[in-house]
Amino acid sequence: MKSLLVIRHAKSSWSTADLLDFDRPLNERGKRDAPAVADALIKKNVSIDTFISSPAKRAKKTAQYFCEAYQKDKDDIIFKPALYHASPEVFYEVIKSIGKNSDTVAIFSHNPGITEFVNTLTDTRIDDMPTCGVYAIQMQEDDWAKFEKAEKTFWFFEAPKLL
Repeated sequence: MKSLLVIRHAKSSWSTADLLDFDRPLNERGKRDAPAVADALIKKNVSIDTFISSPAKRAKKTAQYFCEAYQKDKDDIIFKPALYHASPEVFYEVIKSIGKNSDTVAIFSHNPGITEFVNTLTDTRIDDMPTCGVYAIQMQEDDWAKFEKAEKTFWFFEAPKLL
């Protein structure tokens, strides 16, 4: 069985108007929410063995907070530039490339694509994926290459406002 956690980056800062969208950092709330949500997953006994992220600053930092909570090396995060404002098709392509040895994968990305993607996975719908929201599913297949056509089961949803 494989498990996928789709995680929207934590709350970002808009305080510097001349920054490119790609370079926006987390704001103070985002810096609190990311470790809190990661800790909530740890308390649920959710393990993560692979971290994949958009390289945008806010997604990268969110993934780093999760790595810290899971006591994983931040250098092990796999950065996929295509996850920056990705379409559902891009998510499927990224997932297809995950190695068979990864059982639980966390993917960090952005709206609106992340909401569109999670709504293709199961009958459990999300109107708007909140910042630092986690949409988790499981599949019985043992190969990520089979993910797109595999039957997927909604596992759980977590978000800062639910803590």
